[in-house]
Amino acid sequence: MAQASMGFHEDPDKLKPETLDRHRATASIMEELEAVDWYDQRIDATGDDELREILAHNRDEEKEHAAMTIEWLRRKDPAFDAELRTYLFTKGKITELEDGEEEEAASGAAAGDGSLGIGSLKGGNQ
Repeated sequence: MAQASMGFHEDPDKLKPETLDRHRATASIMEELEAVDWYDQRIDATGDDELREILAHNRDEEKEHAAMTIEWLRRKDPAFDAELRTYLFTKGKITELEDGEEEEAASGAAAGDGSLGIGSLKGGNQ
């Protein structure tokens, strides 16, 4: 297999097809976001209003591409999906959202019979 991406850390021939596809998506997202950054710099640097409008349009197309690929990756990766659901489209301090999720999970486990779910680890019918 030809090594199309320099981002492989393992022999691509040893990777599962779904791992290769997630790598392709990840590389594409990185490229799209890098392009957004380049366009932002060019927009700031140009003195030509018409060129600025064109570059802004092109930049926003790159954002669309990144968003579409992130959505594809979310659909393929349940753990990534869970993280996105925790942090995206929320309010408040981002760094405090994880704490709220952990508290919610703990209160959900504690609700019910009050056993914290430990009884199931004993293998008995308690």
